[in-house]
Amino acid sequence: MKIEVYSPTIKRKEMDAVLTALVEDKIGPGEHARSLIQIAKEYLGFEYCFALRSPATALFTALKVLGLEPGQGVVVSALSPGYYARVIADTGLGLICADTAPGSAWASPETFESAIAGNPEKHPRCIIVHHTLGYSPAMEDILKLGLPVIEDISQSYGTLTEGKKIGSSGVFTILGLEERDILTAGGGALLYASNRRDASVLKNSGTPPPEYGLPDMNAAMALVQFREAPKNLEKRREIAQVYTQAALRTRHKRFIPQEEYNCYAFPLILETGAKDVKAYAKQKEIEIESAFDHSILGIGGAEPELCPESYSLSLRTVLFPLYPRLRGKEIEQVAKLIGTLP
Repeated sequence: MKIEVYSPTIKRKEMDAVLTALVEDKIGPGEHARSLIQIAKEYLGFEYCFALRSPATALFTALKVLGLEPGQGVVVSALSPGYYARVIADTGLGLICADTAPGSAWASPETFESAIAGNPEKHPRCIIVHHTLGYSPAMEDILKLGLPVIEDISQSYGTLTEGKKIGSSGVFTILGLEERDILTAGGGALLYASNRRDASVLKNSGTPPPEYGLPDMNAAMALVQFREAPKNLEKRREIAQVYTQAALRTRHKRFIPQEEYNCYAFPLILETGAKDVKAYAKQKEIEIESAFDHSILGIGGAEPELCPESYSLSLRTVLFPLYPRLRGKEIEQVAKLIGTLP
């Protein structure tokens, strides 16, 4: 049986919670969504939050609340999710792509600064920091650039950075709850503000219409995900340790290690062609995939010549199966694959 590259961590507890919501006839936004905000507040430590239907809705709302004017520029990493480009265009703003730092999957303070300085005609007014593949950049230095920052911790939940919980640095923070996010509710997102000043701005923007709100059946699943997260994150770290030992026997590279990495994924930067590696994995009945096919760069939203580091990574970085539902034998199979890659 083929080992899939990704599988959401949904167990009996999550399904029971969803069934309970359905039996209570709670499908749209309601009590479960309100309970989710209270539970999330305990884990994330924010002041105010909206529970919304999707990360795209959350980003759209955040940009509107910031009061950016049409034509102003939003600076993002070229390896951010592709939907960013669509939302930025739909709000009448301009997309400015920053390259990634050498050896990393994320834009650094220096590459953000370079993108800002190189596009004065686009009037940069905001930075969106996506914690790509679970890695967190130096947020304090990014804040020193002087632009309001929106953080996206959809892949980095559970990480500490610079002694603080992830997601507490920006003006607003997005925590996606989609199928491939570290926490999943089958869809949805939280948009929150950590400090009182920004929380007041978010609160005074007005309650989003019901059509924007997170349905209760999704909220019920997310409630269980928050409670189960510590155990699931520990399982991810255990699997990643096995894979790391296997990867040390190869010539392929890892990203710059971070002490508090949450092991969202297990990426390798290949020294050989991705096509050959994928074919080899297929022979072993293990699925792997390119890490950045659905990024802004991957969907053609950024110019490769302006983002050479990102472009190189997009061609050479692949992801291996890493999720808590993997069994011991499957983990051994993937580790063996990694250790014998061509």
